[in-house]
Amino acid sequence: MTATGDMRIAQGGTLDPEGNALNPAGSDEKTWGWFAIFNIWANDVQSLFGYSLVASLFISYGVGGWTAFAALICAGLFVMWMVNLSGAPGEKYGIPYPVLARASMGTQGAKLPAILRATVAVFWYGVQVYFASTALALLIRSLTGISGGTEILGLTGIDWLSFVLVWGFHILIFWRGMNWVETFLNIAGPFVYLVMIGLVAVLWQRSDGQLLSATATIFANPAGTFWSEFKGFIAIVGTMVAYFAAVMINFSDFSRYAKDQRAMVLGNFAGLPFNMILFSALALLTTGGAAVVFGEEIINPTEIVERTDSVLLGIVAAITFFAATVGINLVANFIPAVNGIANLAPEKISFRKAGLITSLFALVIGGFWNSFISQFGISGFVNTLGATLAPIFGIMIVDYYMHRQEQLKVAELYTMDAGLYHYDNGWNNAAVKAFAAAAIFSVATVWVPWFAFLSGFNWVIGAILGGLAYNVIARHHVKT
Repeated sequence: MTATGDMRIAQGGTLDPEGNALNPAGSDEKTWGWFAIFNIWANDVQSLFGYSLVASLFISYGVGGWTAFAALICAGLFVMWMVNLSGAPGEKYGIPYPVLARASMGTQGAKLPAILRATVAVFWYGVQVYFASTALALLIRSLTGISGGTEILGLTGIDWLSFVLVWGFHILIFWRGMNWVETFLNIAGPFVYLVMIGLVAVLWQRSDGQLLSATATIFANPAGTFWSEFKGFIAIVGTMVAYFAAVMINFSDFSRYAKDQRAMVLGNFAGLPFNMILFSALALLTTGGAAVVFGEEIINPTEIVERTDSVLLGIVAAITFFAATVGINLVANFIPAVNGIANLAPEKISFRKAGLITSLFALVIGGFWNSFISQFGISGFVNTLGATLAPIFGIMIVDYYMHRQEQLKVAELYTMDAGLYHYDNGWNNAAVKAFAAAAIFSVATVWVPWFAFLSGFNWVIGAILGGLAYNVIARHHVKT
């Protein structure tokens, strides 16, 4: 890196006219207010999977509605606390997750957690591009009445057209930069809520006003005991924490664009508990209305829309599902994938180049998902990669808050061949040892049935173990 580059980094500027994904965010990029942070969480919650997950909480866990809501609030507050911890250095110094990891893991060692997070993100990015394309295909069929046709790799001509268009739409957004990503999230979040409220209104009208009574039935749990309610409460909290685990570790990828710490904290406070409550309430009302209108509790919103036999509602729903899926794809998958890939060769791979690489992987994964990849049952592989990230979170938090007292030397983070964070040939051996010890447990939770009782708390325990192990090993060895 040149001396000029070091100076511009120290001043918080950018180096690359294309917008290098890893350079510190300058004042012209730190424009996200609390509403933009709020909409990160709105879009992260508002996926088809998120809807089905939340709706199932009130049915599958055997608890009353108030217990479920209390668990959702507690989970939201806990996740908020965690992302405030992981996001603070990103907001303060304008640095993304792969750069923050250099302080604790080393300039070369940080590539390991970055590429693990990127691998998980790239895979799900491709899958979500495919799922978003199904919403566009639904829209095209609703407008044209065309259906069926010859299938190639499990997709018809309409399906392939939709997939390519959605794939190109993602490229269009990221090519214009993070301001366009922010704009899309700010539009998609409120829009999805408006349509969900409209769906509740339709079900209310068709249920002849019985929607609330049906919802109250779901809330009721006359057979529940204190112990069963408590176990359900713990399980729901664990489930929701696990749902947000991936974003918790790399939240600095987003907080780096926050105007200031107040915007980040307020956005997280409004975004997590509020979105969980509002989205859960709408999912519950929709499920209750469907129970009255269709005679069963349906947790898949696409099935509810299909049963209404309304072309207009089908069109609106298709647009909504598209916006929701693209929104979560940008938040949970695209940004961490881009930053992780850029970290492999930060001097050569810009934001746009990393985005194109991510998109090429998505083209293959999404195109082959329906016919080939989904049949391989590779969730265990992906979950294993995700589990190995848990100790990294604990190591980064302990290093930043306890060992460095929230102080980083930004220019040193970008000195790749020597310097404060280069450690031993680019690897912090203390962090590597702590990571290896804690990762054994995290990976075991995926494959060893004995650990199934931990539910969603295996990620939190892995993070705690990683932090504790690092604190013990590195206490007398970390440079400041």
